[in-house]
Amino acid sequence: MKTLVRVALASLAAMLAWAGPKVAPDMPTSTPSGMVDVIIQYRLDVRASEVGEVQRFGQIRRMFRAIPAIHMTVPVSTIETLAANPRVAYISPNRTTTSYLDISTQSVNANPLWTSGWDGTGVGVAVIDSGVALKADLATAGGSQSRVVYSQSFISGLDASDEYGHGTHVAGIVAANGARSTGSNYTHTFKGIAPNANIINLRVLDSTGSGTESEVIAAIDEAIALKDKYNIRVINLSLGHPVYESFKLDPLCQSVEAAWKAGITVVVAAGNLGRDNSLGTDGYATITSPGNDPYVITVGAMNANGTPWRGDDKIASYSSKGPTLLDHFVKPDLVAPGNNVVSLLASPDCTLAAKYPQTRISTATYETSDHGVSSDYFRLSGTSMATPVVSGAAALLLQEDPTLTPDQIKARLMKTAGKSFPRYVSSKDMERRVVFNTQEDIFAMGAGYLDIQSAMASHDRANFQALSPVAVYDPKTQTVSLVSAQAIIWGSTASTNPAVWSNAIVWGNAIVWGNAIVWGNAIVWGNAIVWGNAIVWGNAIVWGNAIVWGNAIVWGNASLDGFAIIWGNSVPDTGGLQPAAVADGDE
Repeated sequence: MKTLVRVALASLAAMLAWAGPKVAPDMPTSTPSGMVDVIIQYRLDVRASEVGEVQRFGQIRRMFRAIPAIHMTVPVSTIETLAANPRVAYISPNRTTTSYLDISTQSVNANPLWTSGWDGTGVGVAVIDSGVALKADLATAGGSQSRVVYSQSFISGLDASDEYGHGTHVAGIVAANGARSTGSNYTHTFKGIAPNANIINLRVLDSTGSGTESEVIAAIDEAIALKDKYNIRVINLSLGHPVYESFKLDPLCQSVEAAWKAGITVVVAAGNLGRDNSLGTDGYATITSPGNDPYVITVGAMNANGTPWRGDDKIASYSSKGPTLLDHFVKPDLVAPGNNVVSLLASPDCTLAAKYPQTRISTATYETSDHGVSSDYFRLSGTSMATPVVSGAAALLLQEDPTLTPDQIKARLMKTAGKSFPRYVSSKDMERRVVFNTQEDIFAMGAGYLDIQSAMASHDRANFQALSPVAVYDPKTQTVSLVSAQAIIWGSTASTNPAVWSNAIVWGNAIVWGNAIVWGNAIVWGNAIVWGNAIVWGNAIVWGNAIVWGNAIVWGNASLDGFAIIWGNSVPDTGGLQPAAVADGDE
């Protein structure tokens, strides 16, 4: 890992010279084999003749369906020639990917809805992750049939099972029905948000939590293709990679947009870099891709403090904060419980449980007898765990009203989110007992804390694109204001009922954000360190450079800012797509 960092630093000048408007800044200038795995995006749909043009440069591995792009292995020396093709829009490396209840359901007010029959029945949620084990909690009532209705692996040589343990935990937060913790011998039942929803298992991560971006894009392709067959209305992506370019060029962002436009609500983890101060931003501007895309619902993590009531909940110190790099979107969009969440254990031998035995829970937690270590449940922390809470909420809304569009779901969840929190909170790292002070502002909390009961009670239907707004910095006044990504502010001319979608209702009132006119006034919360910081606002080269956002010093070195494990992997692959999960969370 240290060698990789030294090599990357030594090649900084070369990388800056290499990077152009059509070549990603993290494209390697040399490799041991002389070959590089790339994703080539075209300006229009890829035609057979165009594929023939590039085929002479290397091996075509996959043509994507949702976006005009292909996955190839080519000589590094041909990148410049490929980029010169006028039909090529952008070339990026095939980036490495690795993996990023009961209290959660009560904290977001899901439990009362189950008695009314709202449990996600008939709604398909695609979990694109490390696979999903066929657990009893993911079967139908009585256990006669699995609700994991489709499984496919996109990793050559591996089936769709979950050797890592991340995907099963995520699927349980969405849809576990508590079968293994229900009955006269149990004192505690662990259920997911939508305990009768169907799971579509699309595996893209291996036993170490690693994969590639092309596999994730291929899985999204498949989810779109299977949408009607399995009523896939939600995609859960509890993973992400560093931001290297604008969302307009990032192939993963383009893929999630294609799913969104196909009528699938895409819910994405914000990332776990809220403690990172390596660039002097106090964790601001650390949202990962594709959570930086304005279409999708990006989710940050709350710490429920082990209680079912919301009054003592606070933002998790590791939850990544906006604004997004390069494009400056206000993210996350929402926050949900993600700290020390109990959910399904794929198997006692899965990588996460074996590597972090402290995540295993005692059966005494929920059984009246036979106390030991559970083989069915364990606990993880991270925005990976918060994301499926929102995916489950979307499934409940779609069960009640299948006509809702992804934009309507996003707008309603944001409008009805809770907006009452203290301005500052303190948290401790569980392992090192380091105290982190966090400001619960718009770039940490988004539109607020998910409240599923309020969302279900609302029947407002937005008739606009619910794109996340842009934060605009004025260097003269050193202040920031928010504008819509399409120059139409939510609730002004975009809705037939401006009162329903007024800015203060969606984004927070004067008590929460300190200024009722959040959009028109330059006073927007956020640490003063961020405003005026050249790294965040003034230097696009630094933002997109792999040296800044891809090396191990930023992404998970044990010496970083008092915490040892960011992503659930003690030595993450540098610059890769990583699961937004940590083995230990805040106290």
